[in-house]
Amino acid sequence: MAKITMRDMLEAGVHFGHQTRYWNPKMAPYIFGHRNKIHIINLEKTLPLYIDAMNFIGRMAANRGTILFVGTKRAAQDAVRSEALRCGMPYVDRRWLGGMLTNFRTVKESIVRLKKLDATLEDVAAVKMNKKEILTLQREQAKLERGLGGIKNMNGIPDVLFIIDVGYEKIAVREAVKLGIPVVAVVDTNHNPDGVDYIIAGNDDATRAIQLYLAGAADAVIEARESAATAALAQREGRDEENAEDQQGAQKADGEEQNAAGKNADTVEPDGVEKFDSQ
Repeated sequence: MAKITMRDMLEAGVHFGHQTRYWNPKMAPYIFGHRNKIHIINLEKTLPLYIDAMNFIGRMAANRGTILFVGTKRAAQDAVRSEALRCGMPYVDRRWLGGMLTNFRTVKESIVRLKKLDATLEDVAAVKMNKKEILTLQREQAKLERGLGGIKNMNGIPDVLFIIDVGYEKIAVREAVKLGIPVVAVVDTNHNPDGVDYIIAGNDDATRAIQLYLAGAADAVIEARESAATAALAQREGRDEENAEDQQGAQKADGEEQNAAGKNADTVEPDGVEKFDSQ
């Protein structure tokens, strides 16, 4: 994970909260003060929270966990999609469909339908349908792609949700809490942090701040997976070396036994044969 400093957060505007009149008292521990009726977030608290959250995401990714990136507000959509794709994780960037987690079986049926449409329309020339029928299927495909395109390769319930703006994605938080799925989320001064396991107190509106959070999460996933793969390879090579040494030892032992057996055979006199005496 690229090392993020307090200066990086300052330059991205992470410290700017919401207007003081909209604040949530539960965010008081993370607020430094206010300026021009805008709350200022204490980055001395945000930075370690952010690092803890990224370390958690990295650990889950190293154990082959699935992190679902969620950010459907306009300021977050592009970054959510691009960073999730960069690290190979599923994402929701348009609209959170109610029951996406709690009713995943039904959602899975829609995903199967989307994949079937993708396969059917992959080669339009080979499809034996008229233009009107093809257009109907293309419209259905586009609608499903908007809602489910980011999760169509997600085979089951995710292991972690990484959310930008818990107020905007409150349904996602509620479903995750109900299913016991850990939530990592950016929480601004106007929102309730309840239900969030790893709070990142920070600006959830500024594009640069959102990009910083998401890029950090994607980097954490990529680096954790690479480290896990390297460790697994080293462990495998170590086992191969041990097996080779064991095999060499066994072959050496077999050779020594064969040599010993040969020497014993040279000194044994066959039954019924008199020893020749030259005298």
